[in-house]
Amino acid sequence: MPRGRSRALTVASPTDDTGAVEPTASPVSVVTLNGAPLAFQSFGTSGPVIILVAGASSSMDWWDDAFCLLLAAGDPASGPRRVIRYDLRDTGQSETVPRGQARYTGSDLVDDLGALVEHLDAGPVHLVGLSMGGGLAQQLALRRPELLATITLMSTTPGSTAGELPPPTPELSASFGIEVPETDWADAEAVGQAFIDVERQFSGTIRVDEERIRRIAAQVRRRTDSPRSSENHWAIADGDGMRADITAIRLPTLVVHGSHDPLFPLPHGERLAQLIPGARLVVVPGMGHQNPPPPTWPLIVAALLEHTA
Repeated sequence: MPRGRSRALTVASPTDDTGAVEPTASPVSVVTLNGAPLAFQSFGTSGPVIILVAGASSSMDWWDDAFCLLLAAGDPASGPRRVIRYDLRDTGQSETVPRGQARYTGSDLVDDLGALVEHLDAGPVHLVGLSMGGGLAQQLALRRPELLATITLMSTTPGSTAGELPPPTPELSASFGIEVPETDWADAEAVGQAFIDVERQFSGTIRVDEERIRRIAAQVRRRTDSPRSSENHWAIADGDGMRADITAIRLPTLVVHGSHDPLFPLPHGERLAQLIPGARLVVVPGMGHQNPPPPTWPLIVAALLEHTA
């Protein structure tokens, strides 16, 4: 049975000209799981469940509404999907604590994800993790494989088992040492520009859609009471139970990696695919270290639908 407390998700879905039901988004629900309030949202109501796991310091808003709806619509061959995105602790409408006061660990974030799967009562689910979210997906695949049908590891790294892998690009590395003034979160224009500046640092050769990034920034501002809390992700410890032996993963695995990722250059994705038995690699031309920009959606959505059929 589902664990925790949340309000019911009621979705009214229109039909298209063929009579097929078009997916829509549910309201955001907040449920207490693993001792912390966590916010999540559903797109679509039927089909295999796909859970999208964001990267560090990123709320679920970075998984575009339109991307989630496109994925939820599925395809004629395998039908629709139910797509879930959620806020990690210290982002969005999930539990937040002041910057520098986090007491949870990376291991707790893995347990949060497992508790969400159990709450949905829809396992085994398909897990899609980006960057740090990809690390959480790897750990849950090792810790609780019975909860998962497949995993997709996007723009992430095998970590300590990888051996020698290239560091971030010199341009990105240089930006880490530059002190940037804190953004005034009361200033919508300043927040939007700050988001665009960061997106440019981590993007590849695909043009940054400033309108899209400003829209995401506005949604993050609207849903986030404590925006600086997300910086806690950069300081938390791994915690107990974290494993490095990803060669022990026995789930069908898709690795999606941008050809121009400046943080984890392409060899990180290639090594992941080599280390996990049977893993398949999809290289996305021009994509950097970022949530998939719209020009990449046809390739990535098709790969995800094939992988989760």
